[in-house]
Amino acid sequence: MTATGAWAVLCGLSLGLGLWLLVSLTPRLSRPTLLLRVAPHVVDVSAAARELLDRRTANPLPVFGTVLEPVIGRLRRLAGIVAGGGDTVERRLRQAGIPITVERFRSRQLVWASAAAAIGVAVTVAVARMQAVPLIVQAALIVVAAVLGFVVRDYVLQRQAAQRSARMAKELPTILEFLTLSLSAGEGLLDALRRVARISRGELAMEIAGVVSAVATGLPLADTLDQLARSLQLPSFTRAVDQMTGALERGTPLSEVLRAQAQDAREESKRDLLETAGKKEVAMLVPLVFLILPMTILFAIYPGIFVLQVGF
Repeated sequence: MTATGAWAVLCGLSLGLGLWLLVSLTPRLSRPTLLLRVAPHVVDVSAAARELLDRRTANPLPVFGTVLEPVIGRLRRLAGIVAGGGDTVERRLRQAGIPITVERFRSRQLVWASAAAAIGVAVTVAVARMQAVPLIVQAALIVVAAVLGFVVRDYVLQRQAAQRSARMAKELPTILEFLTLSLSAGEGLLDALRRVARISRGELAMEIAGVVSAVATGLPLADTLDQLARSLQLPSFTRAVDQMTGALERGTPLSEVLRAQAQDAREESKRDLLETAGKKEVAMLVPLVFLILPMTILFAIYPGIFVLQVGF
């Protein structure tokens, strides 16, 4: 096949894919099924309903996914065996608030690795045109790029989980104080959680809203709170949940305990702030020692050296 024929095939595939995507944006004229009518009412408690509502009417990607599923499945299993840490990835996905499975995350890692490998191929071809590069070096560059893409996606997930956990830790004292006020006013724990979920905005408030929705479907409040604490693995929130569940089991007053937990959470936030400030203070010395100080010495000494060399 000539180069013109290859370009014609590529343009034809691109045109077909674009037309398919345009057709997928047009609304369907048929009546919605029972599943589509029920899904909006259970979207708060069902991940499958959210995925169904987010799905487009038509999409050519599942066709390619079905054709390549055997290869993708083997690569995904191989990536899981090599990388390991399925439980760790599942915990980080939960902490980051990303509603996908570990297998789907592995697929995204493979996509990142493929994109990085493509960039590595482009760089290798560009370098090979300028100078001769051994074949083993080219292959090593492509492999290193793919591995970096795979690892960077895991690092991005780790950062997302850490940042969301930090935001929830900052929101916790305010949430506990709201709960304390509601309990002191005579409301029950479930009513207080419902009020906090309704008037609050933030990551932790969204998690509490999920707990309230789950309890509304018939799940026990203590078990739902305990499951949330285990999935988030936020130490201060876990202590507060232990106090709540213990009070529910024993029937003891909870407002004073939550007030003490809120105070402890604020003190912990202050300690974290001081620790972060200490690290930033040390980091600020790096440009001072390695950039500003050498430049100052250079401007102070160089004129004298120049004068001595000239002989004035």
